[in-house]
Formats: sequence, structure tokens, C-alpha cells
Amino acid sequence: MKRRDFSKTAGIGAVVFAALPSIGISWADVPSRKGKPVKGRKLNIACIGVGGQGGSDVGNVASENIVALCDVDYARAKDTFERFPDAKRYKDFRKMLLEMDDQIDAVTISTPDHMHFPAAMMAIKMGKHVFVQKPLAHTIEEARVLTETARKHRVATHMGIQGHAGTGIRRMREWMAVKAIGDIKEIHIWTNRPIWPQGIQKPLPKCEVPATLDWKLWQGVAPERDYGKGYLPFNWRGWWDYGCGALGDIGCHAFDCAFDVLKLGNPTSVEAVSDQINDQTAPKWSKVIYEFAATQDRGPVKLFWYDGDKRPDRPKELEEGRNLPGGIGGQLWYGTEGTIMVSDVYCKSARIIPETEMRDFLKNRMPEKTEKNSIGHHKEWIEACKGGELGGANFNYAGPLTEMVLLGNLAVRTGKKILWDAKKLRCTNVPEANRYVRKDYRVY
Repeated sequence: MKRRDFSKTAGIGAVVFAALPSIGISWADVPSRKGKPVKGRKLNIACIGVGGQGGSDVGNVASENIVALCDVDYARAKDTFERFPDAKRYKDFRKMLLEMDDQIDAVTISTPDHMHFPAAMMAIKMGKHVFVQKPLAHTIEEARVLTETARKHRVATHMGIQGHAGTGIRRMREWMAVKAIGDIKEIHIWTNRPIWPQGIQKPLPKCEVPATLDWKLWQGVAPERDYGKGYLPFNWRGWWDYGCGALGDIGCHAFDCAFDVLKLGNPTSVEAVSDQINDQTAPKWSKVIYEFAATQDRGPVKLFWYDGDKRPDRPKELEEGRNLPGGIGGQLWYGTEGTIMVSDVYCKSARIIPETEMRDFLKNRMPEKTEKNSIGHHKEWIEACKGGELGGANFNYAGPLTEMVLLGNLAVRTGKKILWDAKKLRCTNVPEANRYVRKDYRVY
């Protein structure tokens, strides 16, 4: 499936057509219908990718009926299979969706990044409600198409960014409403990712495929390559054919609060520096700068991203003896009247620095709580499937967030400043960057 063909027919999911022929069906065999709320009973949920994080996602929707489980490696999925012995087992999600169509209301998708889009598009076209792990898609164009298609088919959607249902983002909305540190000018976010190998310039040496793994199905629509020890089960995140590097792994979590609270929308430009550029894997480290234009409600904002061993400069407000947060990462929000430090990527632990300023804020300026707590990240999606309001992480929000995050990889992969036309999904100044906005799909 060439890019030009995909772009002409993306609205009806051409990638799914590309993925179907090997099991003896055509695009016309896939039903096309609107989603329907499930009233008066539990959802019948099918789960795609049920080892590792996928196993956790299955557990988080286990209040409903788990009717089918799909994984390309039955050894990896063993624990989940044993927890739900009555669920029918599959290795190929296409076969599962077609055979059990009338028995499935909703689908969770917790595969590697490169297979989010094919699985989600097929399920959405069939009128199934979908929960997809972050990042929503492998490319910017995929994120846009998923968002538009889900809206067209009226299905309940959700992306796996659990921090969006947390109290931290709600408190930050309240703080920003009273301008706790004035107008935000800059945000610096860092992470310990990658915690897997990157900066690898050649495919891994060929090895024998484990007996329990269907390597062909695992590769799916990605370019074909020999199996090598080190792609699975975790390190695929660093390989461009399968993952989206550090940004894809943790960026949707880390940027969520700023994207929501400041209504950042689409950046006007993104630029990056890193240790190297190659077509196999993401670099060992990178620094990315996003620029967002002023709106009616705020001034211009710069967002700085650091991964690998890179960190921002120590803020002058931070007292002696205190360090920048380690662990999974942290954040610094710089305003015209102060600085906030966050000791995680989910904004759960925001504090004005120095601590004397935080104590003054708590005593004299702390706003009343106006935000209702979430009923729970996965519960929001379940209730939406049953006719309730869409959850906060639905694709209308998660799609644009994913587009913004993945735009950083255009700068990382080219090493050039990217000027971005969001409406046309096009880099206007670096033509070669547009090859990373979309991709070719292998028939498998």
C-alpha cells in the first residue's frame, strides 16, 4: 500500500484493506456500521495484546465480560489466559473480529505502536467501541484518521493516559485559573526514557523464532525483517518500524497536563538536537523544543523536552540541598510570577518553589476545589460505551495530543527545525520530513 494510495482513501481505512487479503477476505467483507451504546448489561469485550501492559488493561476492564483474548505469543499471554479461562483465544485479531462480530461490543488494543492503527481501524469500522494504549498511533496521519473515523462511526473511544483521570491535572487547572505563578512562558519536561537500547544502526542478527511466537503476525504491517533477540518483548519501543522512541513511550503522559491546562493545540514549529540520526532506531538522547503561538487566553509558550541523560538547568528558585526530580522524570513550569516543580510526569506532585512560596500560596491564595474527581480512567470508557458522556481521554482529545507528541519525532529524525501546517498535516519547510508523517503498509 503506497502512501499516495493511502492518502486518497484514508477516510475509509485503506490500511485495513491492505492487511486483510492473507486470511482470504476482502475489504467488502468487513461490516461498516455505527457504534451503539450497551444498555442494561455488561459489555462483551475482546482484548488485543494481553501480555505485559495488555494484561493490566484486561484486568482494568474485568468488571465486564471478557469474551475473547488475542495475542501473537501464547507464552507471553499465559497468565491472562489463565485468569479468563472462558474467553476464546486467538492469535490474529482480524479472524477474531470477524468470527465473533456479533458477540463483541468493545475492544482494548495494547499491541506495539505499529499495530494500534490497523486493529483500531478495523474495530471502529465494525462499530466497536475502542480503548487504545498510548501513543494512539504510530504516525501523525494515523492519529488524525483514527480521530475522524471514530467520530464518523460514533463509537466510544479512550487512549491509555491514566494521568488524565488523576487529581494532579485537576489541581493544575485550578491553579492556572487563578494564575498561581502568573502567565506560563516555558515548560521543561524530562524523563529517564529510553530504558531500552537505542542508537542502533543495523538490524539485529537473525535468530530462531521462539516456538510460541507468530513472528509474521507480530510484524504485521511493518516492513519484513528477520527475527532477532532484542526486539521483544520490550525493546521494540526504540525501533522506528515498531515504536516511537522515548517521545512515543512517555510523551503522551508527560505532555498531557500542559496540553490540557494551557490548551496548547498545534505547535507552529519544532526543533531538536540528538546524538545521532539513523533509520533503524531513535537516538540515545534528544532535546526537543516546541513553540506554540499566543491565543486569546494566554501568551506564547515554549515546551522543552529532554530524554536520555539530559536535564534542564537547575532553577534559581530551588533551595540548596534539593535536587531536580529523578526516577521516571519531572517538570518545571516557569511563569511571570513564579516557578512550579513537578516530581513526576503526571503532574501528581506539583509544588511552587521555593517551599516558602508554596506555604504562602497554600495559606493565602490556594483556590477552592472546583473540579470533580474522575470515576476512574478505564471506568470512564466503560460508562461511555454504555451511553454515558465520552471520557476525558477520548480520541477528540487524545488524537490531537498524539499528533503534537509525534511531531517531535519529525524534528528528531531530520535534525532540522520543522514549520508545521496542522490543517494539511504537512511540514512546509523541510520536504523530506513529510515521509515520516505517514508510512507504507505491508500486506501480511
